[in-house]
Amino acid sequence: MQGKTGVNAVKSYRKRASTPAYVSPNQLILDGFETPFSQQLSKTNRWVKLSQVIPWDKIVESYDRQFNAIEGRPPISGRVVLGALIIKHMLNLTDEETIHQIEENMFMQYFLGYSSFTNDSVFSPTLFVEIRKRLNQTIVNSISELVVAHQKELESKRVKKQEEDDDANKPHTIANSIQTQETAKDSYSNTGTLIMDATVSPQNITYPTDLKLLNAAREKSEALIDKLYNKSIHGETKVRTYRQLARKDFLNAIKKKTKSFKEIYKWNGSQIRYLKRNLAHIQLLLKGYETKALQHKLKKKDLTYIQTLQIVYTQQETMHRTQTRSIENRIVNIHQPHVRPIKRGKAGKQTEFGSKLQVSLVNGFTFLDKLSWDNFNEGTELQASVEQFKTRCGHYPKEVLADQIYCTRANRHWLKEKNIKLSAKPLGRPAKEALSNQVSPGKRNPIEGKFGQAKVAYGLDNIKAKLKDTSESWIATIILVLNLVNLTRLETLCAQMIDKIIELLCSKVKKYWLSL
Repeated sequence: MQGKTGVNAVKSYRKRASTPAYVSPNQLILDGFETPFSQQLSKTNRWVKLSQVIPWDKIVESYDRQFNAIEGRPPISGRVVLGALIIKHMLNLTDEETIHQIEENMFMQYFLGYSSFTNDSVFSPTLFVEIRKRLNQTIVNSISELVVAHQKELESKRVKKQEEDDDANKPHTIANSIQTQETAKDSYSNTGTLIMDATVSPQNITYPTDLKLLNAAREKSEALIDKLYNKSIHGETKVRTYRQLARKDFLNAIKKKTKSFKEIYKWNGSQIRYLKRNLAHIQLLLKGYETKALQHKLKKKDLTYIQTLQIVYTQQETMHRTQTRSIENRIVNIHQPHVRPIKRGKAGKQTEFGSKLQVSLVNGFTFLDKLSWDNFNEGTELQASVEQFKTRCGHYPKEVLADQIYCTRANRHWLKEKNIKLSAKPLGRPAKEALSNQVSPGKRNPIEGKFGQAKVAYGLDNIKAKLKDTSESWIATIILVLNLVNLTRLETLCAQMIDKIIELLCSKVKKYWLSL
């Protein structure tokens, strides 16, 4: 009998698949979730609360746009994928531990959209890498924007309902109509506060020194030589690499506690010459394959390593010859050549190695305005961040809070044209009255608190992804988690306020009936 193909095969597979297809959160009922225990799900659980405030329909639709084919194996439910990523970064877990936690926790499975508890794995932990490649920085940022827009929509509905209730109890007069028109007119003017700042998100790499970098490059070049060498092509005698002698020189250097500049200069020069010899051998071995028209065994990743080693040698040889300590686009790790040293001047961390972020904070929600692996002057990003605020909110902010590096003459003049207040110290020697315009120490605390929350609780200070695109996705997901936590907090505060109002009304009604 001929097997099922096309759409029918997809439908039949969805019935057999262990991971659930996406189900709208409106159809998920706490009482209907089947558990193997007598205990049922609690509405006060954090994963239950979070699952109810996330606009799953919108964000899963944004994720599913990447899959257009109807043939082949269907993708895993978007809610399962996005939910697993959220759990991973909220708890700052490894890929493997995330899957184990989901297997053991029925609240997490409810959060992922399951209808009953299961011991099956949602997917293999290795799939996280492909998920991060698919969910690039742009897509994750768009999902974060959807979450913030959803909260803004809910808030506007509450305000509108409150205004309708007030209008129903308020007599309609000409004065009230004029006041309503003035309120509508003011809604298009500059409102809100924009707080901005920059930070660095360090990568999980060893602290780089020239000697350690050259040793790693030399060892990698020796591994490539071993992979390229073939007796039938290159003869019985293998090229000499002096790897044992080079290793001995490196260990003698690295074990010494105090190192003078002359000693470091000598050791670096020795490793540079070892690397130069190995790179020449690699080119010779590759030429042997070309001469005999044979295909070498190197993969695309190995060829990328060869290019990186060539750049490392060129940069290190130039700095060694000219006796300088810096060079443009300096590579500090051969496995992550996109990482750059970023000078920060912070106490205890003069230089950090990772990506630099330009971040904005609006009403407790965090936005990643720019991510760059090269150092940049954040003062040049103020106007772009303000324009992005207008795109999100439909109007310019009333006030901008930023540190001194943003307060250039050009930025001050541009903000003045837009009728935006810049809370900063005036240029020159200001008048006594003008000093009240500068930022007080506590007004910028919220964005510094967000940086601390992201780095300490969610791992923004130690990005463990290795690839450039997966690292960017990792950082953007942490920003998304910050917004989800803030969304849950706002919904909890709103629910508590409603409960207090109901309790107050009930107490007043009770007193009224007792007084009769």
